[in-house]
Amino acid sequence: MARKRKELPILENVEITAVAAEGNSIARVNDMVVFIPYGAPGDIVNVKLDRKKHSYAEGHIVSYITKSADRVEPVCSHFGVCGGCRWQHLSYNIQTQWKHRQVSDALTRIAKVELPEIAPTLPSEQIYGYRNKMEYTFSNKKWLTFEQLNSGVEFPQRDALGFHIPGAFDKVLDIDCCHLQDNLGNEIRNFVRQFAIDNNLSFYDLRNNTGLLRTMMIRIASTGETMIVMSFGEDDPKSIELVMGALKNRFPDTTSLMYVVNTKANDTIGDLDIKLYAGRDYIEEDMEGLKFRIGPKSFYQTNSRQAYRLYSVARDMAQLSGDELVYDLYTGTGTIANFVARNARQVIGIEYVEDAIKDARINSAVNGIDNTLFYAGDMKDVLTDDFVAQHGRPDVMIVDPPRAGMHENVVNVILNAEPKVIVYVSCNPATQARDLALLDAKYKVDAVQPVDMFPHTHHVENVVRLVRK
Repeated sequence: MARKRKELPILENVEITAVAAEGNSIARVNDMVVFIPYGAPGDIVNVKLDRKKHSYAEGHIVSYITKSADRVEPVCSHFGVCGGCRWQHLSYNIQTQWKHRQVSDALTRIAKVELPEIAPTLPSEQIYGYRNKMEYTFSNKKWLTFEQLNSGVEFPQRDALGFHIPGAFDKVLDIDCCHLQDNLGNEIRNFVRQFAIDNNLSFYDLRNNTGLLRTMMIRIASTGETMIVMSFGEDDPKSIELVMGALKNRFPDTTSLMYVVNTKANDTIGDLDIKLYAGRDYIEEDMEGLKFRIGPKSFYQTNSRQAYRLYSVARDMAQLSGDELVYDLYTGTGTIANFVARNARQVIGIEYVEDAIKDARINSAVNGIDNTLFYAGDMKDVLTDDFVAQHGRPDVMIVDPPRAGMHENVVNVILNAEPKVIVYVSCNPATQARDLALLDAKYKVDAVQPVDMFPHTHHVENVVRLVRK
């Protein structure tokens, strides 16, 4: 006989004092830290504990005694269910303040290096409709909310097109309206869903890996150009033509209409042949007069307008006069490299993904930039002391690594290369702080600028300027 779990208590009159990672908030009850989703500093609430350990607990709000003055009404009907935009209930000014604190805490507690005053978080010009790329999943197992389950209504139609529910890989929340992209994205997604239902096309079964309609990616550039990439789980030419033809007829101004057949066990399409159905196989972003071509597999910062501000911060921190040799590490499609090239003698970009380097070279050619060189390969294998000896000691290094930060070997090569200035762009202040501690052997932090790329989330970019001691 299974042991009955002990019922956990309700904590009354709990004051929420801070926000934490993953959209949680924090309260302290006696000596215990309680993590609570969707709380706001200043809330006084009753909390039902869901999990309790020795020094911390997790719970959820069951009622409010007093609501924080920093609370706002979320605009999205899916808030609290889809797992995204977990700070949408906080005023935007408070969001940027807590992101500043997140950067400050990471650099203070982890890096433990001498720091200048950290500049206020640079806010996003748009807090809704700011994303240029959204990805949606088809599923024949629509997630039903507690309200739907308790309504007594039958839901025989379980096909969905939307987002994965956190912690449930095979459940997808059907999205009616997402406020993160231009409303054209909603029109495209809702059209495809209804067309598929009307024509009895199968939505993907995520457990059995069967079904025609698998995923959909929508890109809407700041230039107004659009790209739709449909992913099909079955190689069914007749049905594929039906869907793609309908999209072309309904959205004739689409710049790039593409599709891919993916019968693998995972959704990744980076290793698959993506076919052009109509238009051209790329769209273009514009940044300060530079054109950046974006293909279906290309990485580009998902907040176009804020990416310009982020890269402007990086360029300002580099303080280029036109004579410098610049290394751009983790260059991606060469956006930063090409963006700063006109202010430097030469820029050398290094990136792991070969396709990204091809895009970087194309972007240089399209813009008539002839002072860039790009190399593909694992950073710790390409950026060696021999590489530096061959190509020249950099005056400035700009590094923009993935969330995991830099490999220690890469840090050591940077220390050996001894550039005068390092500009470190990071999407994870914690790993950035770890790397700053290693760089402290020869460099001091000269400036820190947090930049908000993702309103309503806890994510924050941070740019640090380091100068040689």
